[in-house]
Amino acid sequence: MNMNRELEYMFVESARVWIPDAEEEWKSAELVKDYKNGEASLQLMLEDGKVIEHKLDPKTKNLPYLRNPDILVGENDLTALSYLHEPAVLHNLKVRFIDSKLIYTYCGIVLVAINPYENLPIYGTDIINAYSGQNMGDMDPHIFAVAEEAYKQMARDERNQSIIVSGESGAGKTVSAKYAMRYFATVSGSASEANVEEKVLASNPIMEAIGNAKTTRNDNSSRFGKYIEIGFDNRYRIIGANMRTYLLEKSRVVFQADEERNYHVFYQLCASAHLPEFKNLRLSSANDFLYTRQGRSPVIEGVDDSKELCTTRHAFTLLGINESYQMGLFQVLAAILHLGNVEIKDRDADSSLIAPNNRHLTAFCELVGVTYQDMSQWLCHRKLKTANETYVKPLPRLQATNARDALSKHIYAKLFSWIVEHVNKALVTNVKQHSFIGVLDIYGFETFEINSFEQFCINYANEKLQQQFNMHVFKLEQEEYMREQIPWTLIDFYDNQPCINLIEAKMGILDLLDEECKMPKGSDDSWAQKLYNTHLKTCSLFEKPRMSNRAFIIQHFADKVEYQCEGFLEKNKDTVNAEQINVLKASKFDLLMELFRDEEKATSPTGQTPGTGGRTRLSIKPDKGRDSSSKEHKKTVGCQFRNSLQMLMETLNATTPHYVRCIKPNDFKLAFSFDPKRAVQQLRACGVLETIRISAAGFPSRWTYQEFFSRYRVLMKQKDVLADKKLTCRNVLEKLVEDQDKYQFGKTKIFFRAGQVAYLEKLRADKLRAACIRIQKTIRCWLARKKYLRMRNAAITIQRFTRGYQARCLAKFMRRTQAATIIQKYQRMCMERKRYRQKQAAALAMQTILRAYMARQKYQALLREHKAVIIQKFIRGWLARCWYKRCLEAIVYLQCCIRRMRAKRELKKLKIEARSVEHFKKLNKGMENKIMQLQRKIDEQHKDNRLVSEKLVSLENSYSAESERMRSELNRLRGAEEDAKNKTNQVLSLREELERLKKELSATQQEKKTIEEWAQTYRQEMEKMVSELKDQNGTLKKEKDDLNRLIQEQSQQMTEKMARAIVLETQQLETDLNEERSRYQNLLTEHRRLEEKYDDLKEEMALSSNVSKPGHRRTDSTHSSNESEYTYNSEYTDLEDGSRAREDVTRGMDTSLTLKLQKRVTELEQEKQSLRNELENKEDQFQRARARDDAEFKKARGAELEYESLKRQELESENKKLKHDLAAMRKSLLGDAVTGAGAPGSPAYKVLLDQLNASCEELEVRKEEVLILRSQLVSQKEAMHHKETMTEPSVFAEDVSKLKDAGEIKQAYISLKDTNRSPGFTSQPLDVGDLLSRLRSAAPDLHKLNEDGELWLVNQGLKETIRLLEHQLQSQRRTYDNEVESLRGELQNVKEENNRQQQLLAQNLQLPPEARIEASLQHEITRLTNENLELMADDPTASQEARVNILRRMVDLMEQLEKQDRTIRKLKKQLKVYSKRIGEMGAVQTEGQTSPGQMVDEPIHPVNIARREKDFQGMLEYKKEDEMKLVKNLILELKPRGVAVNLIPGLPAYILFMCLRHADYLNDDQKVRTLLTSTINSIKKILKKRGEDFETVSFWLSNTCRFLHCLKQYSGDETFAKLNTPRQNEHCLTNFDLAEYRQVISDLAIQIYQQLIKCIEGTLHAMIVYGMLEHETIQGVSGVKPTGLRKRTASIAEEDTYTLESMLRQLSAFHSTMCQHGTDPELIKQVVKQEFYIIGAVTLNNLLLRKDMCSWSKGMQIRYNVSQLEEWLRDKGLMNCGAKETLEPLIQAAQLLQVKKKTDEDAEAICSMCHALTTSQIVRILNLYTPVNEFEERVSIAFIRTIQTRLRDRSESPQLLMDTKMIYPVTFPFNPSSLALETIQIPSSLNLGFLTRV
Repeated sequence: MNMNRELEYMFVESARVWIPDAEEEWKSAELVKDYKNGEASLQLMLEDGKVIEHKLDPKTKNLPYLRNPDILVGENDLTALSYLHEPAVLHNLKVRFIDSKLIYTYCGIVLVAINPYENLPIYGTDIINAYSGQNMGDMDPHIFAVAEEAYKQMARDERNQSIIVSGESGAGKTVSAKYAMRYFATVSGSASEANVEEKVLASNPIMEAIGNAKTTRNDNSSRFGKYIEIGFDNRYRIIGANMRTYLLEKSRVVFQADEERNYHVFYQLCASAHLPEFKNLRLSSANDFLYTRQGRSPVIEGVDDSKELCTTRHAFTLLGINESYQMGLFQVLAAILHLGNVEIKDRDADSSLIAPNNRHLTAFCELVGVTYQDMSQWLCHRKLKTANETYVKPLPRLQATNARDALSKHIYAKLFSWIVEHVNKALVTNVKQHSFIGVLDIYGFETFEINSFEQFCINYANEKLQQQFNMHVFKLEQEEYMREQIPWTLIDFYDNQPCINLIEAKMGILDLLDEECKMPKGSDDSWAQKLYNTHLKTCSLFEKPRMSNRAFIIQHFADKVEYQCEGFLEKNKDTVNAEQINVLKASKFDLLMELFRDEEKATSPTGQTPGTGGRTRLSIKPDKGRDSSSKEHKKTVGCQFRNSLQMLMETLNATTPHYVRCIKPNDFKLAFSFDPKRAVQQLRACGVLETIRISAAGFPSRWTYQEFFSRYRVLMKQKDVLADKKLTCRNVLEKLVEDQDKYQFGKTKIFFRAGQVAYLEKLRADKLRAACIRIQKTIRCWLARKKYLRMRNAAITIQRFTRGYQARCLAKFMRRTQAATIIQKYQRMCMERKRYRQKQAAALAMQTILRAYMARQKYQALLREHKAVIIQKFIRGWLARCWYKRCLEAIVYLQCCIRRMRAKRELKKLKIEARSVEHFKKLNKGMENKIMQLQRKIDEQHKDNRLVSEKLVSLENSYSAESERMRSELNRLRGAEEDAKNKTNQVLSLREELERLKKELSATQQEKKTIEEWAQTYRQEMEKMVSELKDQNGTLKKEKDDLNRLIQEQSQQMTEKMARAIVLETQQLETDLNEERSRYQNLLTEHRRLEEKYDDLKEEMALSSNVSKPGHRRTDSTHSSNESEYTYNSEYTDLEDGSRAREDVTRGMDTSLTLKLQKRVTELEQEKQSLRNELENKEDQFQRARARDDAEFKKARGAELEYESLKRQELESENKKLKHDLAAMRKSLLGDAVTGAGAPGSPAYKVLLDQLNASCEELEVRKEEVLILRSQLVSQKEAMHHKETMTEPSVFAEDVSKLKDAGEIKQAYISLKDTNRSPGFTSQPLDVGDLLSRLRSAAPDLHKLNEDGELWLVNQGLKETIRLLEHQLQSQRRTYDNEVESLRGELQNVKEENNRQQQLLAQNLQLPPEARIEASLQHEITRLTNENLELMADDPTASQEARVNILRRMVDLMEQLEKQDRTIRKLKKQLKVYSKRIGEMGAVQTEGQTSPGQMVDEPIHPVNIARREKDFQGMLEYKKEDEMKLVKNLILELKPRGVAVNLIPGLPAYILFMCLRHADYLNDDQKVRTLLTSTINSIKKILKKRGEDFETVSFWLSNTCRFLHCLKQYSGDETFAKLNTPRQNEHCLTNFDLAEYRQVISDLAIQIYQQLIKCIEGTLHAMIVYGMLEHETIQGVSGVKPTGLRKRTASIAEEDTYTLESMLRQLSAFHSTMCQHGTDPELIKQVVKQEFYIIGAVTLNNLLLRKDMCSWSKGMQIRYNVSQLEEWLRDKGLMNCGAKETLEPLIQAAQLLQVKKKTDEDAEAICSMCHALTTSQIVRILNLYTPVNEFEERVSIAFIRTIQTRLRDRSESPQLLMDTKMIYPVTFPFNPSSLALETIQIPSSLNLGFLTRV
């Protein structure tokens, strides 16, 4: 009843079914009407619209197969289909292969792989990385998923694995096996440095060259079976491999069918015959040899055989087969080709012969090293043995040819076995194998028109494999039911044991074949008769063809196969002429002898003997003494194959098998073409359909309770939903499905019978359809009402606007009427006003003429009077000037005489004073330049005076000319007076003329009216013309505007184009920079990896040696430490310590590093020698300089005169400078006297302050010069004193004896030489060893002073030495006291001078401007004169010596002056800042305070300033022996958590830098270098030890960056010191430039950053897929699709699933940790950007590899998750860090899942939207798009083709997946610290008490 109800519900109108079809196997049809139970036929409509009647089988009444719902079509797993039958499987494979371009599909535990006959980009390293670590069901089907499953099961279950790859020839078995091995090699790596994984992969091209050939079905068909065991160690890394081969097709060597080829290696040799090394092989084209031309297809399209040979030779080399062996192999192969061309002719009917000197046989004999006569003899003869005699029998031509071919096959088989043996030797390892994964690449079931012995063996092997497969599938099904604790019954499946018994059992086919081979006269016919007699009536699987007596038929599991008996016996025997073998054994060719060395040994049944290859042939044993025994033990090919197959089955049964079934979609090698008939044949043959049948017999559909609840929640009512999901599902199923046998409840899953999921899906679809109809009804009602309301509102609006228009028209009419009235009023008023104005204008004209006449008369009278006054003025002025000029000339002459007299007196006085100005010269450094400048200025003034005098002469000339002109003007005026009298008489005549003009005026007025009328007319015409011109102008302007707009648009377009080009170029430059930076950082990563590998190797070597060296410590010999060790080279190094360090380092290094260090030592020694030579050259130069100084001393007197002139020029320059400064001050004070400019901040106050500061600075400079000169004088005195007292080295013998080694003595010698530049020390260069011997010779060895009073003599010598030292000490003490007293006196003088300067400045401010200049100049001259006199009085001799020294040090002083000028400029800038601060302070001062202007009047008293305590300089002092303790406590044993929480960020970096500053302060380069090297190596060590701890890596990344910033900030570079405080600038490094160390530390920071990213990636990688894709953040949006997915083997124990919230919490934890550690904000942004890139890349890659995730609802889920990530960025203030842009590909992929995908407009929108996705990614997503509900539609193939067409012009990478390992290049922007180093306190918790603050 239930069944009928279900049938009635499913077989209804529009239901779709499958019906058989002769051409396509199965055809889809749709029911036209409902099916009623008991009807004999169905009314169906085909897809082309044709209606047919499908009659049911009258016996079985079986209905046709139902089609699965569309949402189930294209599933990853065939067992997930609701209806499991042949048409459903075939259709699912076809849809995936043709529509989605997916070649892999699961079928339970089997991976079905369809050959696409096209290269697909799905096997790259990125795909391997994507599948690595994933469960088998999590990703789309792939060969990598099967390989990963095998690898993880091996690691988890500690059980060996096998991957069985089978299929027809051309189905892709070899390629699949190759990709599986590549996956293992990539994922696992190798356990040694021998690159075993590369060797494993290198075996593929070798085996393909010698074992693959072109067939009609496949261009690279494997003609042998192979089983490769890839061995792994206990850490699951590849350690080696072993290969077994099966049943090589030897017949292909001598025969090929049409369109086929021999083995590839022959054609590769022929294609490379032109190479020089192959000349002796005598090869030519492949068409010239019989063995390579029979198939008439010597070339494979798209394959270059010469390049393939290069690949093969490279693989041989990689596997350790050297060049000589390779040439030997090619020599044997060439010999086989020549042997095939040996022509055998008939001699008679029973014998044959070979023509003499056959060139091919000759070539064969030469290549293999045998004699021509023997080989030609035994090619045409054979030896027969009887009991007593031996006969030589000639062979007919046919038998001789067969013997020749047999020999060729035998040689090739031997060569094949030898290569396999050596490949295995190359892949073998000494490491113990822990487990292995076997890859079986074996032939599939074959059936041809003619099937022979090879097909029989192949099908026999497939029977055995199919039996093992069936048992394994049944076992897995049974385990699943038992694990879920559901009742189960035995499933009936096909058991092919009877067929196997028919073949291999006693008296089976193989036994009968071996028995027939032993018969003397056995034949194929007799063997066939035995088969008929034995099995024809007893076994139903054995049949006899009707029309043949030499064939038999076996019913295999896949199909019936007819085998032809011809050739079975010969192929089973595999015989070859023994005499031919003996000839080859006698060869002189070593390789050939090696091939046949084990010929006497029989092949082992187990195939263990090396060199047997695939155990596929019989070994020949020609030993005469063992003929009978060899015959008894000789095994046939069938026996060998059965034994090897039995061994293979035992191996497979001992492993966990994984199955890959390769399907050939068509026989024409067309890309993505699917032939249903061929596919069905192979599916039946490979056991896929049997798997489907077993699954369908049980419960194929399996859902977890949560999945079922999520999917079918819509079928439940609210009251049905309980807290217990399991109980809820049980209750719902009992209501929906009444038949309890249709489902079973397991512990974690619900099991459904076939078809039940489709039934539930139909119920769900009906429910959703009803809900959709109701929603549509409501929506349409709402839309209709909304439309009605919109129309009603529109009508009301129209009425309102109409009434408004009418009202506006009425108002307009009223306004116009009122306007007309107003116009009339104003027009009348205008006309009246015009008439009045005409009358008024006539009256005013008359008045104007009369008044003008009277005014002119009055003007003429005034003019005459004025000119007379001017004449009088000029005459009187000229007379007065003449008198004044005479008086002035007399006064000037008198003044000149008086001034000349005074100047002579002053000159005499200055000459006296100039003789004593030598002391002034010492006190004023750089005065000579100033004097020369003053001289130039005087010359310029003389030039100006000459110009002024010339100008004065020109003015006098112009004055005289002007006087003459005035005289002529006076005469002219007198003449004018006479003219005026004459003009009076003319007035009367003019009056008469006026009357006449009045008359003419009236006539003219009349003419004017006429002209005005004409002008009016003309004006009107002109106005009309102007209006027309205006119109034209307007048109032209419009055109002009249009043209301007067009030009602007074009210019704007050009500008935009240029801007875009600039932007693109900028982006390209940025991209190039990032690529270069990324390349550099990748090199650093590789460098670090090699360092770690090198360290690991050293540790392994140390452990393997087991030799402990007390007191020896391994030294880190990484490249970066070496680089840091030798980055900074000081001038002098400690030779002994350096040599010891090099010895210690060399012990732990390899040979290459030792050579590098030796080279470096040589360079240092050469540098030392060059420095020594340079030192000697300097000493010679100093001697020559001293000689020149003596010569110059004689000329010192002549230099005094020059110095006096320079001094005078300097005084004049100072005078002019003071004049200028005082003038500026006077001008400022006088100009602002009224406004009270004396207040602080006013210009006068600023000028005063500048003058004061300038005076103070000059005073300081003078004091410094005094101190420098005096110190030089003192040093010269001490040098002379030392020269006298240090004539004997015995004084310092005691001190020298305390020095430890030559390095310290050399350092002391250099310091003495630098400080005491005297002839006694510089007369000749001293070697360190000589100096050591000379200094120590004065102190005899005390151990030898034991006789004749020598001890007393030593005592006396010591007393004398002590007296000398005491005398020297007393003299030094006296000198020190004298210097102290002199310095105190100078200090008092400076204070008095300061007071005098201040008083003088105050007095000068009160004097008038002219007096100020003279007073200042006089005071300066007096001061300098007094100082010179004092200096001369104190020490005249020292004055002369100082004068000479000044001339010698002139250049040095000039350099110091330039440095001081730069310092002055800096101080001036600071002075401006202080002036501003003073002005701000003055503004807030109270009225009672005294202004600076008042304070200068008061006397200034010296103030005693108390000395402040010494401030800390921000340095930390430590002892050399405490360095390791410092590194240990501060780096190696420091816990980041405590430091980050309790102390300031970056404290370790600050402490290390403060220690470094102290070493720099001491100028100790050795200490600087060792500290930096220890720091770098310790950081590397702690990162290697705890590199997986994010907190540790983040902590040291922050501190390394801070240390790097400190090195930059305090380097003294102006670029980095801009933001420093003055105090921080004082803390800059002074002695060492650590720029190279900064680069080393920057590289270290890059490595730490990359390690940090790896930590982040390792943590996030497990969360991303769960959080971004699988977890439903929005509940109910992404309904679970009924996949029925079976988690085949959860390779890793199921963990708690991650959510988006947990991932965000992890990101927040990362961010907070970095913030606590004080990481730079810019660096945090880069880390966050990298984190988001990893999230986006991993999510997108999984999306591209998971068909079940490509749906509309999943797109919505992804977009919501991305918005949550953006919200996290917004909360952290990181929106501008570029992290959002890294998610753009993922965002666009989510949008692509949600947009419409139907029309061309949609395609255009997709192309413009998905600019961040590549074409392959877009097409992949569209191909994978899978509807979750029936209301969604699949993407059509035509739409995908449209997308591909539109995107074909894109230039982009063809890579499918994003590179998740890509790390953006990191930068470290300079981030100076505002923290003052002297304020840093060291906490006691760090245990750094041995550090001392300085």
